[in-house]
Amino acid sequence: MSDVFEGYERQYCELSTNLTRKCNSASLLSQGDEKKGKLGEIKSGIDEADVLIRKMDLEARSLQPSAKAACLAKLREYKSDLNQLKKEFKRVSSPDANQTSREELMESGLADPHSVSADQRERLTMSVERLDRSSDRIRESRRTMLETEELGVNILQDLGQQRQTLLHAHSKLHGVDEAIDKSKKVLTAMSRRMTRNKWIVTAVIVALILAIILIISFKLSH
Repeated sequence: MSDVFEGYERQYCELSTNLTRKCNSASLLSQGDEKKGKLGEIKSGIDEADVLIRKMDLEARSLQPSAKAACLAKLREYKSDLNQLKKEFKRVSSPDANQTSREELMESGLADPHSVSADQRERLTMSVERLDRSSDRIRESRRTMLETEELGVNILQDLGQQRQTLLHAHSKLHGVDEAIDKSKKVLTAMSRRMTRNKWIVTAVIVALILAIILIISFKLSH
């Protein structure tokens, strides 16, 4: 499930609950400035709900097929709920809304003037239940996020330890490389000295042979 979609979902559920309560309250008000102000708040809230529905629609259609189907199913439910809110707003804002509300209360046998109809109570209950479910999903998502974050921290710590081990090993290898370079230099110097000594010995031997030949030749001539 998309975190973005769940954020829009929570906002919509809270807004829907508040709008339902405001509609119930406005239906009991007499025509006047107070009711006009309440109706203005409801109209603004319905417009905001429309925007949230469009945002959820766009987000749902951008998801992978597995998550997309579940989000679109929820979205259909919220669209239906918003249509009901619009119908309720239209009914409440009609000039005879007060009389209708009073008749409904009388027919239902409710003596309390602040009580609401069964349909209104049901819608309010459903909105609260949706809000609770949305809150549960968000808490579960946060729990999963915290677990994932903790796992990520542990992985980073392990990677940090491995990095230190690799740096230590690299340092040792660097020291080995330096020792090998020094050994190569020593061997090269020894090889050069051996080659020089070999030429010196060869020259001495040649000189001795020439000297012997000269001595023999001198004796033979005398």
